Amino acid sequence: MSKYAVIGSNSFSGASFVKHLCKNGHQVLGVSRSVQLHPVFLAYAGQTKSNFSFHQLDLNHDITEICTHLGDFRPDYIVNFAAQGMVAQSWENPGDWFQTNTVATIKLHDELRKFDWLKRYVHISTPEVYGNCEGLVREDFPFNPSTPYAVSRAAADWSLQSFIKAYNFPVVFTRAANVFGEHQQLYRIIPRTLLYFLSDKQIQLHGGGTSVRSFIHIDDVCIGTQRAAELGNIGEVFHFATEQNISIRSLVELIARRLQISFDDHVEVVGERLGKDAAYLLDCSLAKKRLNWKAELSLEEGLDRTSQWVSDNLDELLNQPHDYVHKA
Repeated sequence: MSKYAVIGSNSFSGASFVKHLCKNGHQVLGVSRSVQLHPVFLAYAGQTKSNFSFHQLDLNHDITEICTHLGDFRPDYIVNFAAQGMVAQSWENPGDWFQTNTVATIKLHDELRKFDWLKRYVHISTPEVYGNCEGLVREDFPFNPSTPYAVSRAAADWSLQSFIKAYNFPVVFTRAANVFGEHQQLYRIIPRTLLYFLSDKQIQLHGGGTSVRSFIHIDDVCIGTQRAAELGNIGEVFHFATEQNISIRSLVELIARRLQISFDDHVEVVGERLGKDAAYLLDCSLAKKRLNWKAELSLEEGLDRTSQWVSDNLDELLNQPHDYVHKA
């Protein structure tokens, strides 16, 4: 079994990946600036055994200590989920997004390049770097970021390209469509919609929900991420998405139908968010060819699983924060 370090291990995707790795017997070192979350949001809670250790460290302040732990652990693979997320909120404090997603991340890369024992570094990027697109986006599509969040992520990706040329830095990139599943934070569209519908509350639909996305269950992304680490060549970019593209409105309507509640009674249409891209739909040809990967879980099955999680934990979730809380 391999040794993995997961940076951003308490994020939704990071915690889910830790669970996936531990379930398959790998040794895992987790690093996150956040304390270990309430178990309802921590996918690996109760799932890890002696093969997981965790350190609460902040990429903005603790790079030296992070790298000391990495040097002691000597993982085969480092997977970095750490990033300041949220597109709309990045307009309010753009400097915070650039500090974490660009400055601190590039400083981390400058230390990681010195680890000559590292097999692969997986940089978890985002389709937001492509901006608004028409048709399927290939892995070599040019960047056209349209928000502070997207620009800050694109800058780190561009920097890594220079590290490949200068140092042959062993990085591979992944960009996943809209990820969802059990344990996701409640400010995301699917768990928020499920929670509000199941508790008879009304949800706001920004811009009428016309933007089109692909929603992929986190389990499929975890499988692809591990294969990218173990099979990817330096500099390759892997997209993870389903072949089912759906508008946000149609998604919310689908959830309403599966819960057998009235869409009109539970949805309020409000103005669109600044800089929101109308669509970015990912071509996953390279992941299919090189990693023998494809999404296995249908949107409907993923929604049912997530709905069951919300239903099973409804009382606890109603007491948890429903909105994004910014951390500088």
